[in-house]
Amino acid sequence: MQDPLKQTQLLASLEQRLGRLHARQRLGIEADHEAQVFGQGLNFFHLENWYSIHSVIRNVLKLCGLYGRGRRNAERIVVNINEIRSARLPAQFDGFTILHISDTHVDMNQRAMARLAELVGGLQYDVCVLTGDFRGRTFGPFEPALKGMARLTAHLKPPVFGVLGNHDTIQMLPGLEASGIRMLQNECEAIRRGEAAIYLAGIDDAHYFRVDNIEKAASDIPDDAFSILLSHTPEIYRQAAHAGFDLLLSGHTHGGQICLPGSIPITLDSVLPRRFGSGAWRYGDMDGYTSVGCGSSVVPVRFNCPPEITLHRLSRA
Repeated sequence: MQDPLKQTQLLASLEQRLGRLHARQRLGIEADHEAQVFGQGLNFFHLENWYSIHSVIRNVLKLCGLYGRGRRNAERIVVNINEIRSARLPAQFDGFTILHISDTHVDMNQRAMARLAELVGGLQYDVCVLTGDFRGRTFGPFEPALKGMARLTAHLKPPVFGVLGNHDTIQMLPGLEASGIRMLQNECEAIRRGEAAIYLAGIDDAHYFRVDNIEKAASDIPDDAFSILLSHTPEIYRQAAHAGFDLLLSGHTHGGQICLPGSIPITLDSVLPRRFGSGAWRYGDMDGYTSVGCGSSVVPVRFNCPPEITLHRLSRA
């Protein structure tokens, strides 16, 4: 049980940072949802919350002789390049590069996170964005995840922005920001080059806790500005496109993580067309990218779905 004094101090800190309504709403919803397998969020069933099945999957893979290979696959993070062209992009941002990291689940696989730290140290980019799921489990202690993220951010060049995922508690927010991540909780930041600017917005988790507010996040964005939305899940693609965002960056799906040959996912744990489940896509006038993530969920293995981080390069159409 957590110290009541620390809980009181945390609540006061969150209310100051987010406002009384959002802080108490998020904490209350977390308490209602905690560790439930059925009946919450957009999906009726949540495999990641059914912890007895984790050991079953692990043991089946071991019996088949596949567990070791799956773990090695999960440690082989690749760097992908995604080119995004837009006539709405200011000329000053031609060539602007975004490093996109998603679904680290840092306390699940230490070797994969060590590989990630090695990779990011040699990359050139202008801004880094993290699209949630920093923790392995969906409830319980979160200090190991905060320590893991602090080790990772020590290798990242600022500025670094992030949003929370369905595995993350709002109680992690102060620790994540203390490690150098500017968390966007239904908020927006302008990124400026000279007199030109693009806008980076982020929403709270829309998949499980459903505490996203795109209207609030976009309220300060000028109509003619190039804008990017960070969301843990791509499931809000319709809302994002109709709100006028030019680019949606997300994760959550893991691309299926355990896929059939040809990278065909068995499940994406998301309510959306399968073509939006990984990689680059387009909906209406909005570009989108769903990262398959660099970490692993449920069990630390991957098959036919290599973990990734992505460099998004913006250019004038």
